[in-house]
Amino acid sequence: MSRELPDIIKEVGFDFSWDERKVWELDVPVEEMPIDELTWHFDIPFIWSKPDGYYDVNPSEVIEHPDQHPEEYERTMRADTTHPIDIMFWKKRWLILDGLHRLMKQAIEGAEIVQVRKIPESAIPLIRKS
Repeated sequence: MSRELPDIIKEVGFDFSWDERKVWELDVPVEEMPIDELTWHFDIPFIWSKPDGYYDVNPSEVIEHPDQHPEEYERTMRADTTHPIDIMFWKKRWLILDGLHRLMKQAIEGAEIVQVRKIPESAIPLIRKS
């Protein structure tokens, strides 16, 4: 099985790897954002199917067909939405660094506004994986 990123992820995704823990440590204020600015993520295969998938499931598939993706749906519904979604403006739109499952859960629950932390591009050296 190929472990190459799908072209769509290369097209819209980051061109660096980051450490989520380093992102969480950043002192960035929490803001509100309309959920619609982030739901474009639902059409990109950011999720791995079990047991051998690799970026082969769109979040919208999990949301619309939870019976076909029970592990991901359960993970989504366990997401702690008290934590904000960490995003960075990248390639002309907001891209999630951490919080896709939280976003999915909030969409399922009908949220119109989500809490986010807008991580500046200048923080890349601070969050880059070692």
